[in-house]
Amino acid sequence: MKKYIVPVLVLLSLVSVSCSSDDDGMSEEKLEGTGEVSLTFDNGFGGNDLVLNTANTANANGEVLTISRFNYIVSNFRLVTKDGEEFTFAKDNSYFIINQEAGEETVELPEIPAGEYTTVKFGIGVDQEKFQQGAEGQGDFLAQAEANNMMWSWQAGYKFLNFEGTFTSETVTEAENFKVHMGSHGSSLDNYKEVSIELPTNIKVSNEMDSNIHLKIDASKILISSTSNIKFSEQAVIMVDEVKSPQIAVNVTEMFTVDHVHNGSGHN
Repeated sequence: MKKYIVPVLVLLSLVSVSCSSDDDGMSEEKLEGTGEVSLTFDNGFGGNDLVLNTANTANANGEVLTISRFNYIVSNFRLVTKDGEEFTFAKDNSYFIINQEAGEETVELPEIPAGEYTTVKFGIGVDQEKFQQGAEGQGDFLAQAEANNMMWSWQAGYKFLNFEGTFTSETVTEAENFKVHMGSHGSSLDNYKEVSIELPTNIKVSNEMDSNIHLKIDASKILISSTSNIKFSEQAVIMVDEVKSPQIAVNVTEMFTVDHVHNGSGHN
């Protein structure tokens, strides 16, 4: 009987390899059709949850901020596959407002082609191409921006960031108001920026599988980043400012990190 042991084991091994190969093929084939990718923007400040109208821990400048409003525009979403191909979400539907007051923290991107994605890219604000389409070319987003305090006027343009509250510091002992309204001003001061974030785990999308990207946002980066340090004790209102407004636009790009992803969260 011993002379049959090796051939039988070899046969079983071949069958096992064959089944494994078939399973791998089936796994790839399952990523068919389209699915939804959602992004959760989980706002925080200096490593803590952002709670409106509650004093935060002092930042590196010794300033204690109590934030009453934190809204920003995200737009022009793209996803990069594991093969390096880039999928661009429909531009006309790719403008969203994250509103801490209203609890609006989720962006939903339906009809994403099936596949594995390694990177997410998006803009902060409204790009010149979109703005140059005029008021009629904004669709429903113009009214949405007005309702969420994200417009100066059509002529002045969108507020990409609306950041308001009060602060104290070593030199400012009585709470004073601060206000940061950052956006582009015509074509001469373009503060639209884009970010590209590599995911810690690939997300998978198919007819049977949706995925979620959970982003952590650190609002303290608005003032203190790797490139600039802005003190409210020196200037507490920043809007149309040719120096500090562009600095804030760059700072904001550092707010976003991926905390984790959810794969296979079901299909709506």
